[in-house]
Amino acid sequence: MKISYAILFGFLMILLLFAATTYINYKQSEKINENHELLARSSVILKQSNRFQRNVLNMVSGLRGYLLTNEAFFIQSYDSAMIENDEILNELSMLIADSVQQKNLLEDILELNEYWINEFALPLIEARRNASLSDSSMAAFNKLYRAKLVTGLEKDINRSLQKKFKEFSNHEYAVREQQKVALSKFIQQTKNISFSLMAFSFVAGMGIAIFIASYISSGIVKMVQMAESISKGEYGVYMKADGKDELSKLGRSLNNMAKILAENISLLKRKNEELDQFAYIVSHDLKAPLRGIDNVITWIQEDHLPELSPKVVEYLEVIKGRIVRAENLLNGILSYSRVGRELQPNEVVDVKDLIEEIHGYLPKKTGITLHVEENMPRLFTEKLPLLQVFTNLLVNAYRYHDKPDGYVKVYHKTLAGYYEFYVEDNGPGISKDYHKKIFVIFQTLENRDAFESTGVGLAIVKKILDDRKLSIRLISEPGRGSVFIFTWPLNEIV
Repeated sequence: MKISYAILFGFLMILLLFAATTYINYKQSEKINENHELLARSSVILKQSNRFQRNVLNMVSGLRGYLLTNEAFFIQSYDSAMIENDEILNELSMLIADSVQQKNLLEDILELNEYWINEFALPLIEARRNASLSDSSMAAFNKLYRAKLVTGLEKDINRSLQKKFKEFSNHEYAVREQQKVALSKFIQQTKNISFSLMAFSFVAGMGIAIFIASYISSGIVKMVQMAESISKGEYGVYMKADGKDELSKLGRSLNNMAKILAENISLLKRKNEELDQFAYIVSHDLKAPLRGIDNVITWIQEDHLPELSPKVVEYLEVIKGRIVRAENLLNGILSYSRVGRELQPNEVVDVKDLIEEIHGYLPKKTGITLHVEENMPRLFTEKLPLLQVFTNLLVNAYRYHDKPDGYVKVYHKTLAGYYEFYVEDNGPGISKDYHKKIFVIFQTLENRDAFESTGVGLAIVKKILDDRKLSIRLISEPGRGSVFIFTWPLNEIV
């Protein structure tokens, strides 16, 4: 599977888990709202039930007060309580529509209430109103009063009504408690599910993230190791990359690159070997006829010198000089082609001793003094390349010096990570137009008939430093001498 698909799948999974958690929390809020509505409705039912019971008491007390005093005030209290009870009963009927038991209790209450009104309240009220009309009406009222109230039936009806209301209220309280318990259980279950989903989401997310990160990092580490091996010249490295994901494709590309590099490096080594062999053969084969020509001219000079005119003798010397210069050029080509081909082991090099060693075979010129700084560093480095650099710079400084009282100075500076070495002279100097030209092979500012001027020495210096990613620069003006400045790694031995 592609890494992008794996990441997408992981995010989708986590999103689904969080969506499920959100949905459960949403359902929980709905359940809480529903329970809140049920509790609010239950509170209304209990409130109206209490009002109904209170109104029944008011009706009973209003009825008794009217029967005893014949005051209209008591009838008004009775009538208002009865009207309000009708409204309460209608509202309760709608509020308990879903409860069969409450509905049956409410029907029993309604039936008892109507029975009390029709059988007791209304006949007694009517008889009391007519009692003041005649003695017989009063006697009829007293008789009815004793029949309805004194016998205790009316009290039984009221007690039954109160009992029904008590059952009605108790049932409502029981329903409320059941709802509270159910809601509490639901909330706890929801919390457990939400916590479990969140924990699972976290663990799943971390697992997916760790898997993807470890998979990617392991692939990248393998590629980095492979790249480091390639940078060290180990081109035969290979990493397993059989998958179809992006890292596997990149790994296969690296394998292919390493294979191509190995082939190209092998080809390059073979070409370099052929070039070395060619340079050696060419220099060797060309030297043979040059030496032959030199021998022929020597024989002519030895055997026929008296017969030769001065002009011919001059020409023969010119030819011998050209032969020597050609041999020097061939030696320079061979030296230039070998620069950087052979790695030298590091060793302790005292730069001051190195320069003293070079001083022994510098061109002999009178009037030139070599000044070497006393505190030159000791290095752990390749000796031969450093020797070649100093040798060519010092030889050039001596060879082209044009003053009878000249000097050559060698000193250094320590910078961040490397040294700067200075080779300074007070010779003829070099124009800025030639500061870059002199580092190109076969480029020389001297007459080409001068056998010393092959134009290879500074080119060798430049190539040695370029191979090591070091630098060389020149500060010079005609008539003011020259300062060659080159860098070398800071690997001082204390």
